[in-house]
Amino acid sequence: MDVGIVGYGAYVPRHRIKVEEIAKVWGADAPSYKKGLMLREKSVPTPDQDTITMSVEAARYAVRRAGIDPARIGAIYVGSESHPYAVKPSGTVVAEALGATPEIHCADLEFACKAGTEGMYIALSHVKAGEMDYAFGIGADTSQGAPGDALEYSASAGAAAFLMGRDRLLAVCEHTYGYMTDTPDFWRREYQFYPKHAGRFTGEPAYFKHVLACAHGLLKKAGAQPQDFQWAVFHQPNGKFPLRAATELGFEKAKIEQGWLCPTLGNTYSGSSPMGLSAILDVAKPGDRIFMVSYGSGSGSDGFVWRVTDRLAEVQNVAPQTRAQLENHPIYLDYGTYAKYRGKIRKCAE
Repeated sequence: MDVGIVGYGAYVPRHRIKVEEIAKVWGADAPSYKKGLMLREKSVPTPDQDTITMSVEAARYAVRRAGIDPARIGAIYVGSESHPYAVKPSGTVVAEALGATPEIHCADLEFACKAGTEGMYIALSHVKAGEMDYAFGIGADTSQGAPGDALEYSASAGAAAFLMGRDRLLAVCEHTYGYMTDTPDFWRREYQFYPKHAGRFTGEPAYFKHVLACAHGLLKKAGAQPQDFQWAVFHQPNGKFPLRAATELGFEKAKIEQGWLCPTLGNTYSGSSPMGLSAILDVAKPGDRIFMVSYGSGSGSDGFVWRVTDRLAEVQNVAPQTRAQLENHPIYLDYGTYAKYRGKIRKCAE
């Protein structure tokens, strides 16, 4: 029996900070970030927004598109690098807000930027095994980047939620694939406020090695070629990396250049490639095939092949679409307000 996505939703905070505003404070070259990494601005959560609140919003949109009773949801997995509590689950709060408790299984997941697709993978497996009717995989994160670090220009905030099931399918999952090694390019030890990264090391031996290897493995498993897909989405730490990956794999150059292939929505960490998938589902047509490969430092990639069903067109406008949330009525912040919102200004210990 087919399994796949029965509901999806994304949430993007309205507040933004432009690359120029960050560069101005640190004396950096804003044009190099905008051109070299294809960055313009990033979303910023307000003090009353976190991984849980964004997950709730995205999940509510997904339930609305699915049109099911939340009490039938058998599991919720929230993948994030920025769970609000060190000891207290995010998933139970999301489940309670949806009305899915108490007969439910919840877990918080971590695997750097692929924690969201990790949840999607597990949710799919539960449904496929017949353990439950519906299961949620959610990727959500708030922006984490040390002041002045390159990550401060790209690490944004948002959430994407995917409800998996066997009926009312919007997109069938045709194939999955995983590729993992112990490649430490990004980490954060306990008690450290900001993550650290290995600079350029995170490119070739980390991101590209795993994304490309996972992509080749997924294509082989599916018996497919890049030209068999109308859409593709990869993890988006910036605008440059996913476009290079698509080009090296042989996806159609014209589509890449026109932005049809890889909608670049910024580095929302665990919500990055899932949010790209939500943007694709907002505009995809019945019969379209979608190629998806995530990436998480540490390192690994999850791969999925999706095939869109006729039902998708019925629900695309039932909830707010991803691209519209990015573009409609943004509120721009100065660096001081942004630093206050993100807790970058701290009082000295007495």
